[in-house]
Amino acid sequence: MHLDSVDRDILFHLRKDGRLTNVELAKRVGLTPPPCLRRVKRLEEAGVISGYCAQIDPAALARGFEVVVAVEISINDLQTVEEFETAIASYDEVVEFHRLFGRPDYFVRVAVTDQEVFETFLTGKLMGLRAVARVDSHLIMKKIKTDD
Repeated sequence: MHLDSVDRDILFHLRKDGRLTNVELAKRVGLTPPPCLRRVKRLEEAGVISGYCAQIDPAALARGFEVVVAVEISINDLQTVEEFETAIASYDEVVEFHRLFGRPDYFVRVAVTDQEVFETFLTGKLMGLRAVARVDSHLIMKKIKTDD
């Protein structure tokens, strides 16, 4: 799908505030409401806009202690990789999970209440998976920019 500058402007404003009314969005991008709504619907139907969500403050859910964990695995057969990925994705503590090219094999962002809960997660869940060879934990000091 070709995106022109108006489409990109619509996406910019919706990323900043997905709750904008069509009238307000149209005003911000220099359109009248009917063509603006048609463009938004077209972007949704094409899958460019895949959904809308609320941004939740992790601290409000007692999940303000965030750690990025670099994970290397030692067993790389397809079944083990799939089992590992299924297990990690199922953990409530995991809020983001990426497979990487090269080393480390994965980045896992974990959000929990505090250091003690993180240690329990790390030793009781993550390090207990048979594929795990190495884990490096990096405590997030400050969020500077995030898309979520």
